[in-house]
Amino acid sequence: MTVAVNTEELGKKIAEAIPGSVISSDKGWLIIDSKALAQVAGFLKDTPRMEFDYLTVVTAVDYLDYFELVYRLVSMKNNQSIILKTRLYTREDPVVASVTPIWRAAYYQEREIFDLLGIKFEGHPYLKRLLLWEGFNGYPLRRDYL
Repeated sequence: MTVAVNTEELGKKIAEAIPGSVISSDKGWLIIDSKALAQVAGFLKDTPRMEFDYLTVVTAVDYLDYFELVYRLVSMKNNQSIILKTRLYTREDPVVASVTPIWRAAYYQEREIFDLLGIKFEGHPYLKRLLLWEGFNGYPLRRDYL
């Protein structure tokens, strides 16, 4: 079982390295500015004594006012885990950087989120529908669908 990281302390380290990237930290997660997501992800993976080398899950939630993306990361070397969140405040064309170049485990999970919620992942190597057919109208996991 992994040990949860002190997110307040980690948030300070990230904010020092990437100013303006941390919006808030709670006891269980960090909320990151969506424009800094890829940079923060790379920092968490490549920084010694962090080395979050394993992405276990990416999911998304539609809160009507915004979409929230949730990433659960694990450092196998340090036996630690963390949850990162980021928010997208547009429904018309929500876009965030893909973390697939950082963690290959995001490949199908980002495609599923794109398919069901319509969030585009900039830089994804093959962002096509995964479960539904091309030409399907809409995104069925959006709260305003139908």
